[in-house]
Amino acid sequence: MRGLLRRIWFWLRGVDPDAVVVTFRSGPADLCDQMEAEFRALIPARRHFVVSPGDKPNFRGLRIGMSAVLFAGDAPGDRALRWQAFLLAPTKILAFNRRLERHHLHWTSPVASLLFWFGVPLDRIWHRPWFWPFRRKPLQRIDCRVIEGRRPSPARAKVSVLTPYAPWPLSHGGAVRLYNLLRQCALEFDVTLFCFYEGDMPEDLDPLRQVCAKIALAPLPRSFEPRWSTMEPPEVHEYRSPLMARLLAEHRAGPLQVEYTQLAGYGGDILVEHDVTFDLYRQVHHRSATLSSWWNLYRWRRFETAALARYTSVVVMSEKDRALTGRTDATVIPNGVDLERFLPRSEPAGTRRLLFIGSFRHFPNMVAFQFLTKQVLPLVRNAGLTVVAGPDPLLHWRSFTGDLRLPGLPAVDMHEFVADVRPLYEQSNLVVVPTLESAGTNLKVLEAMAMQRAVVSTSSGCAGLDLTDGVHIRIADGATAFAAAVNELLDSVSLRRQIAGQARAIAEERFAWQGIGKLQSSLWHKLAPAPLTFRDSTPAEAGKWHGNTCSTAVLDGRPVGLLATRTVAPGEHEILYVETVPHHRGQGIARILLAQWLDQLSSSVFLEVRESNLPARRLYESLGFTLAGIRPAYYSDPEEPGIVMRFQKC
Repeated sequence: MRGLLRRIWFWLRGVDPDAVVVTFRSGPADLCDQMEAEFRALIPARRHFVVSPGDKPNFRGLRIGMSAVLFAGDAPGDRALRWQAFLLAPTKILAFNRRLERHHLHWTSPVASLLFWFGVPLDRIWHRPWFWPFRRKPLQRIDCRVIEGRRPSPARAKVSVLTPYAPWPLSHGGAVRLYNLLRQCALEFDVTLFCFYEGDMPEDLDPLRQVCAKIALAPLPRSFEPRWSTMEPPEVHEYRSPLMARLLAEHRAGPLQVEYTQLAGYGGDILVEHDVTFDLYRQVHHRSATLSSWWNLYRWRRFETAALARYTSVVVMSEKDRALTGRTDATVIPNGVDLERFLPRSEPAGTRRLLFIGSFRHFPNMVAFQFLTKQVLPLVRNAGLTVVAGPDPLLHWRSFTGDLRLPGLPAVDMHEFVADVRPLYEQSNLVVVPTLESAGTNLKVLEAMAMQRAVVSTSSGCAGLDLTDGVHIRIADGATAFAAAVNELLDSVSLRRQIAGQARAIAEERFAWQGIGKLQSSLWHKLAPAPLTFRDSTPAEAGKWHGNTCSTAVLDGRPVGLLATRTVAPGEHEILYVETVPHHRGQGIARILLAQWLDQLSSSVFLEVRESNLPARRLYESLGFTLAGIRPAYYSDPEEPGIVMRFQKC
């Protein structure tokens, strides 16, 4: 009966009771094609009509049940078509944006509808400033987790580190830096690592568990405030988490080092400026000169300047960054590279392959990619391009540019996250770093140098590394100059090899993680003195080794370890004996004792160890000893070969 009455009602009005759906092609053709296909899939059982710019549709006698309208494109015909759709069915508009996100424009949600009309992404149309009535409160997830790592030791100092992400896997430069510093400092420190995560809780954290005593994970909270509406930078609000504050209060051990300026509000002892963020936004404002860029620059300069003044110690990446912070007492701990992992390999012959590495989650890398693909590559002769864009590049690209797809370019090999980039370096002839806006220093430049690949970079891309143009790197600004430098190096194998060889040499001299890790350890020891100290052994402590060079490890005022060595010849030493007292074994004391002594040498060291003493052999191998030979029947009671091991200080 109800259906019959409904049909009679529409018949009296002269309208077809079965509603139709209409697609208004008010934007770029490729987006309209995708919108139309999606709309037909959403409502398959209705009659579909399509209206394009210039059409004069006649829907007399028809009832529009829903209309799909694309809010992208600024052509006069596109704008006119949107208004036509609004006049025909003002409450039936399913709006699509450039990302093909959709929202039903309706009078019951006027603010959200208006924001979506003007291009605000779907996930932000419900954001409201703090003063807005009935504002949604931030969602606070409670699925935190505390993971135990390696066994803590009373011989190691305690320190805590707060970071916006778990530094594993090594998917971007910040993770590479933090993981390698943790690995280098693990000998002397028990680290409690506090980090945020997005999406699902990470599971594969075994590499971090091997270098940390404890890992505390908290979900990244979600904020519903618009980015423009807060006095503090929006990134600061995005990481404000009561749950993380509680984890810090419950599990913090020793001084706290805070990585990245956006976490400075948590307080601590050491603030690590991976980049001077207000300098990055100064560059953005200089390029765009909009009200939005000025507001971002003002907020970051205000927040960062106050944060720099609050912290006892500040770490920067370069002398340039130290000058920008105004903290003359700031400690420079530069970025580095794993020289044992990134080993030189011969480049392929007869190819002209470029390599670009830059995670799209960091917006300067997308600016650089746009500059490279739109302005530089058209001027480069006969070259292919390999791109490593990091996790979810299309998601970040859509958010940054509004484009649904990455640029479709010939001879471009696009990768997302790559666990091991070394094969890509090996397949390339030249590495390009076309960064237009940057702060801090780029690890990708250092990795290329270690792999002995020539690099063409903008001034911004290699800032703070103190590299010489034409010697260690080629520096070129502007599309024409950048493309000319690329062409020159692609054309000259000898020039490429010359620059690449000099680059590897300077990487070995200045950018090895081993030396950089000592800078980090030294800073931590100023705030967390080492519980294990060393002194010359007394005759009673040395026992039968008296007369050789003996060192005693002391913990809480009591001797807990002994190392006996001797000089065999100029530049050559031998380890005679190393021991830890029984009730302190398994605490890393012997390793610290050996490492402290080896660090003072600049020569070769030999030792013998029983073939069956696998724990000792693993200890020596972890310190850099390698097999030098085997002495049959070297030991007695029982008779056993002696393994000769050698340590060579680089």
